[in-house]
Amino acid sequence: MPIDNQIEPPQSFMAMYIKPGQTRPNASQDVVLTRYEQCEDMASILAEQAQTLAFKENLSEKEVLERCLQGLLADDSDFTTKESAWIICRLAELMNWVPLDLEAAYTGTRSREAGG
Repeated sequence: MPIDNQIEPPQSFMAMYIKPGQTRPNASQDVVLTRYEQCEDMASILAEQAQTLAFKENLSEKEVLERCLQGLLADDSDFTTKESAWIICRLAELMNWVPLDLEAAYTGTRSREAGG
């Protein structure tokens, strides 16, 4: 069966779906690709907002990233803790900013964790 989608999520994203000791994701390719596209889109959307926050509010890069993370971690967010952390890392990358130390977010738990 041919694959129509040429997008390949980076290893940093795939790590959310591969449990230690396994080599295959614990979710279908469609689920992983859909979640990746949503997370990548959110990082791109946040880039413009982050730039505006930094300029208008005179906030540091770290403060902007922390505010964005807080928004993503809100109860009504559609993103898991791990996805939120990935989005913030990607946002920092897009902005050429120093990323936050998000180890706690990667190891934290939430009811909607990636891959179950």
